[in-house]
Amino acid sequence: MSKPQVLIAANPKKGIVWSKEEQKSKLGAVAEVLELTSSSREEFYKDLSSGGKYANIVGIYRHNDSASAVGLFDKDLIEYLPQSVKYICHNGAGYDQIDIAAATARNIEVSHTPGAVDAATATVGAFLAISAMRQFYRAEVNVRNGQWKSGLSPARDPEEKVLGIIGMGGIGQALARRLIAFDMKVIYHNRNEIKPAPNFPCTYVANQEDLLRQADIVSLNLPLNEKTKGSFGKKQFDQMKDGSVLVNTARGAVVDEDALLEALDSGKLFSAGLDVFPDEPNVNPKLLKNDKITVLPHMGTETQDSQKKMEILVLDNLISALSGKGLLNQVPEQKK
Repeated sequence: MSKPQVLIAANPKKGIVWSKEEQKSKLGAVAEVLELTSSSREEFYKDLSSGGKYANIVGIYRHNDSASAVGLFDKDLIEYLPQSVKYICHNGAGYDQIDIAAATARNIEVSHTPGAVDAATATVGAFLAISAMRQFYRAEVNVRNGQWKSGLSPARDPEEKVLGIIGMGGIGQALARRLIAFDMKVIYHNRNEIKPAPNFPCTYVANQEDLLRQADIVSLNLPLNEKTKGSFGKKQFDQMKDGSVLVNTARGAVVDEDALLEALDSGKLFSAGLDVFPDEPNVNPKLLKNDKITVLPHMGTETQDSQKKMEILVLDNLISALSGKGLLNQVPEQKK
């Protein structure tokens, strides 16, 4: 009996990077593995069509890097997938590059990789919070330009400040654990209070405005969807404490950048730390020119260790589904 076919839609030149042995030994034991070779969406559609080399695939390993060749997994692409496709297993905690509604309409189940990204992304968030408070970005630019401390003003200590987390999922909780080491008080806002409570000191705030009025550092750790897109704007910045800090390791499009810049220019915000932007890899030049902001090029999971954990979790999702046990990490929208 032939094995079901699975397509690795990852980096078109590299494929899976850190887990090739696991791809061969674990996934290869239950599936015939095909590699993405299509160099354009048009070629991909041809390869997916009847008689094409991907016409009978059952599952897809999907990485954002595949977008450079075939584009996003939007409604048009998903509707073009052959009827044989039952699973799209995405490498990433965020999955806004996939049209979940279109996949659900096609009875295609989608998974992602929560948990595998928590530690690395939280470490980036902690760095951004500390850098923003201490203004380490300005200091590094100074010393690299031979200016030592010239023009630098005293920054702020992170100790004993209030950390407000919007979206206390796995990343938010990992961030809290890191910053508690700085004697921070942790408050958080979710749609619902976490039960059982996290195993560290924290306080649930049912109203987001109440959190914003209390927090010295506000960290955004929520997914990008139609409800959250542009949801953090002038109204929210006005509600924040004077001289507070914003950290965003979620998705750039959650924040209204013009409102952020206005809050920084007015002094409402002391500083900000950003790892994500709406139109990556393009970054608003005004953000780059503003020396109150520490910016990183979406470094959340840019570690060998985390990327391997993510790759293996995608493989495990495929293996579980093909073995009749269902997806391990199906996206919440489909669980409902």
